[in-house]
Amino acid sequence: MKTELVDVSETRRTLAVEIPIDRVDAELERVTRRYASQARLPGFRPGKVPTSVIRKRFRAQIFQDAAEHLVGNAVEDVLNERGLQPLETPDVKDVAIDEGKPLTFTALFDVVPPFDPGDLGTIEATRPSTTVEDSAVDQALERLRDRAARFEPAEAAAVEMGHTAVMSLTRQGTTSEGASGDEEKVDQASIEIGAPQNPPGFDAAVVGMTQGESRAFDVTYPADYANADLAGGTVHYQVTLKDIKRRIVPTLDDDFARDLGEFDSLEALRARVKADLEAEAADASDRQLRNDVLKALAARVPFTVPPSLIDREIDRRLQDFARRLMDQRIDPRQANIDWAAFREAQREPATDSVKSAMVLDAIVQRDAITATDEDVDAELQKYAAGTGRSAETIRARLAADGELPRLIAGLRREKAMQAAMSQARVTTA
Repeated sequence: MKTELVDVSETRRTLAVEIPIDRVDAELERVTRRYASQARLPGFRPGKVPTSVIRKRFRAQIFQDAAEHLVGNAVEDVLNERGLQPLETPDVKDVAIDEGKPLTFTALFDVVPPFDPGDLGTIEATRPSTTVEDSAVDQALERLRDRAARFEPAEAAAVEMGHTAVMSLTRQGTTSEGASGDEEKVDQASIEIGAPQNPPGFDAAVVGMTQGESRAFDVTYPADYANADLAGGTVHYQVTLKDIKRRIVPTLDDDFARDLGEFDSLEALRARVKADLEAEAADASDRQLRNDVLKALAARVPFTVPPSLIDREIDRRLQDFARRLMDQRIDPRQANIDWAAFREAQREPATDSVKSAMVLDAIVQRDAITATDEDVDAELQKYAAGTGRSAETIRARLAADGELPRLIAGLRREKAMQAAMSQARVTTA
């Protein structure tokens, strides 16, 4: 068998193959005999149809079957012989087969060429500070106070700034081009008068209202309003005041801490809040450090990544996003998402992800990193704890689906990642 492997690019290969005449004729004969043993033709007993008749009657099918068998075996043999691992099934083209002639074809495929991931000790990364300032603790405590706020009837005859107006409300919008939207009704709307999120002019229109009073008014949004759907448009409101309430925020003291149920003093609550913020800061710092190291690793790929790998990663990201939408009971087809733009926005991060994975795999190969049985068992136990199934059941399912090798490859990559992070030169911001 004659073969010629051509490097089209650093990652693209073209394989030209010529299978000799004797192998082609032998395969055609083998397929013809198989057809003869199964063919049922008028005028011939089963299994007694002459091969010349079979070859003439089923010529197209016989030649196609023979070509598929010969090409498949030839590609596999050449790849194994040369130690090549294509990223996807090779694209076979220009198959030519005929009696008394060699079979020829070409196969195109992408590979990841071997490369040196470099000295991990030269990676530079930054770990963000995990220090939590007192001001951050104060802000967190204020958020707790806001969530614990209660509403009481306001001892006022009319709505004032700072009151919460409880009203029935009907609104209908008109765009800057004059098109009207659907009418929307809310029976029990609680609106804090003076809140920054209120529509422009709404507060002034309702200040002074008394219980039971109704008013109708328009709110016109400026042309440069932040919400483009509302910019330049007008919304017509009809409101009826049902009640006036005032928002009472509890005092930040020991009683407030005790009301939360776990603390005997404000200082104990403050200490817990600070500890929680420090834990969040530590997690965020770890994620940032990991991202820095991954970016540094991605920069070490010395060739252009095959587009097929990037497209595959983008597909995976889109599937994950669609799955998260469905988990929230949102139909991805009805989510008003520009999927083409979303896909394009994923191209750069997907490319970096593919590159960093390539470097981690190169580290695994260079440093002979392995995943032990204990590593696999520990990972299966994590899955088991989150699903309520036994580790043995999960192992059996992964093995049946052919997913165990992927799990092991992931564990090896994570070990390579930990090695890169431990050897990197890390500075603290």
